[in-house]
Amino acid sequence: MKIEARLAELGITLSVPGTPKFSYVSVKQVGNLLYTSGNDCRREGELIYQGSLGATLSLAQGKEAARQCIINILSSLKAWLGDLDQIKGCVKMLAFVQSTDDFKEQPLVINSASDLLIEIFGDAGKHARSAIGTNALPFDTPVEIELILEINA
Repeated sequence: MKIEARLAELGITLSVPGTPKFSYVSVKQVGNLLYTSGNDCRREGELIYQGSLGATLSLAQGKEAARQCIINILSSLKAWLGDLDQIKGCVKMLAFVQSTDDFKEQPLVINSASDLLIEIFGDAGKHARSAIGTNALPFDTPVEIELILEINA
């Protein structure tokens, strides 16, 4: 199945990513691997949530934030590749969840991001993963995610 057709089936619209404001690039290619920078949960330039899981945000809000991170990564990949069908598979996800010391459900938050990749790419969306809790993330975003992907050579 064509990836963009699958996104349309899922009701997902990609945006045109902005230029990074700091000293980094959104996507870096090394051979047939793509490394994405960390993405937060912005939609139309604004964070959809701010705050910490276990304090001001619910598990459901954290899951929605994680899904938005993946949509933003896909937007950057579309801008880089031009065609998401060039993606052979997802290799590794590194995810951070801004949370209180007693919040221990970071894997449940990040499962929504993992599940979305599998919904979109099928078995090629399965990946190795780390879901890490932290006390602070830039701009008070609740979730930040980066991916390593393999593309067709």
